Amino acid sequence: MGTLQSVDAISQAFSAGGIWMWAILMAQIASIAIIIERVIHLYLFRSPVQRKIVQRFEKDIKSGNLKNALSAHSKTGRNPIFNVVKAGAQAADSLGGREEVQAKMDEVLVHEAEKLDKRTGYLPMLGNVGTLLGLLGTIVGLIQAFSSVATNTNPVEKAAVLTQGISMAMNTTAYGLIMAIPALVAYAILQSRTRALNEDLKQAAQRVANWLSFNFSAITKTTKKKSS
Repeated sequence: MGTLQSVDAISQAFSAGGIWMWAILMAQIASIAIIIERVIHLYLFRSPVQRKIVQRFEKDIKSGNLKNALSAHSKTGRNPIFNVVKAGAQAADSLGGREEVQAKMDEVLVHEAEKLDKRTGYLPMLGNVGTLLGLLGTIVGLIQAFSSVATNTNPVEKAAVLTQGISMAMNTTAYGLIMAIPALVAYAILQSRTRALNEDLKQAAQRVANWLSFNFSAITKTTKKKSS
């Protein structure tokens, strides 16, 4: 019985809010879809373990066996750190300097960071849109309510229009806030997760850059001297 009453109350609130309630609903559906997709990607498909994964490459990189490092650990290709290692190893293997190796790795890091932050930025925008739509519904409702007072209709009709306008104003305001608050909270949580994953990836990439710069560079210099 209580459930039916709640559904009926929501239905009445939607009817009272008019078209603005449907506009807010569209923004809410979009925000929920983004939240679900980002949670799956950032919490289920990704975890801050890149610093552990990169240890698999240490022995091969320090020994100068870059081809073996890339082939032996190709199964980690789904992890972002492999793409970073691959870019740095290819630059080092082509006898590139420290700056070239770092530039190639930074390029991949930027690309991976964009993947992490993808679509999350829409959440505060949708939250603001929901709030503004609620405010717009409030203004329209109040205009409708006060306009009824200025008319020369009978008191019964005036009271009905006044009640309808105030109901629209209150319901749209409430629904706009109900939509916006979870979107903004989810944005803060997802941004925190994104920063943690980015920091983990950057630290892992820095380890690889150090190994390539201080170990493989010495090997390539020795090779150049022997060839000369």
